[in-house]
Amino acid sequence: MNFINITEQKLRTFTYSIFKRMGCSDEHATLATDVLIKSDLRGIDSHGVARLSGYVRLWEKKRINPTPNVKIVHETPTTATVDGDAGLGLVVAPFAMKIAIEKAEKYGSGWVSVKNSNHFGIAGYHALMAVEKDMIGISMTNASPLVAPTFSSERLLGTNPMCYAFPAGKYPPVVVDMATAAAANGKLEIAQRANENIPSGWVQNRNGENSNNPNELKSGGSLLPLGSDKDHGSHKGYGLSATVDILSAVLSGANFGPWVPPFVAFLEPPTDPVGEGIGHFLGAMRVDGFRPTQDFKDNLDIWITRFKNAETIDPDKKVIIPGEPEYAFERERKINGIPIIDVVVNDLNVLAEKLGVEKLINQN
Repeated sequence: MNFINITEQKLRTFTYSIFKRMGCSDEHATLATDVLIKSDLRGIDSHGVARLSGYVRLWEKKRINPTPNVKIVHETPTTATVDGDAGLGLVVAPFAMKIAIEKAEKYGSGWVSVKNSNHFGIAGYHALMAVEKDMIGISMTNASPLVAPTFSSERLLGTNPMCYAFPAGKYPPVVVDMATAAAANGKLEIAQRANENIPSGWVQNRNGENSNNPNELKSGGSLLPLGSDKDHGSHKGYGLSATVDILSAVLSGANFGPWVPPFVAFLEPPTDPVGEGIGHFLGAMRVDGFRPTQDFKDNLDIWITRFKNAETIDPDKKVIIPGEPEYAFERERKINGIPIIDVVVNDLNVLAEKLGVEKLINQN
């Protein structure tokens, strides 16, 4: 497995050109690019430019609308439901979070559910939009059914990520950004590219037996909920995933459970949909709606300091604050470039040739 370091700007220029070829406006192409590059910068390689060809394939299947009329279809002073018009979730989710922030600025908190959208990248991007305004940000989305609930072998839920982001003072924000499955599907894709086995507890085969094969989903297997199995608390991951599905889709009118359309273009959406597209849920809460903002930040700094200095089992290892590794990745990669696995670089170059844009790099 070989990596090629590419500068942030070169990756941005390339990604923007692909979205433009899809027919996106300058504004939407810039925003969609920013969401994907943020993922790569923060070390979440499974949700960055490696996903770009997937969006293109969905666009070619006319399942992504490059020029959506994203709009509010239901609203109260503190809540709203947004119809994404089958647009890129990379564009629709930030639109919805802006509405949540605007409502929070006026009323203290804002909550927006979204229907008729698509894959929205990393949940952390959207939650961090609120942090920039000294707010607590919340974002979540449902996803293609790849996860079996506890005691089942049937794929009924997505990896259904959720993110909570909190503004700190002298420290970076605390960002709890995680899938509610034992592992995100992107982790399996990384293992597939590297031709490596995956850890026990991530997937089960079609008979409900544990497997280390990263290709298990292709033969009818399923991802496991957070907690892996019934003996290790999988019912808790199942419950969290169910919460994301209900808030993102049952509340908004999007598809939920096994009816969520697949991200991969070669699989057709269910013929009996219960809603429209994929669903998201976004929220923003003003910190000063509870106490003075600086007081909160000062106390969160104390919280972070105490946890960073916790006594550890291994003296060479420290307790990690949620969001800390991603922040470190972002600082380092902005300086030294973003490492992209050669398989993904080749995939992007093929995509460039297909769409008639300049290749990411010349590999000859």
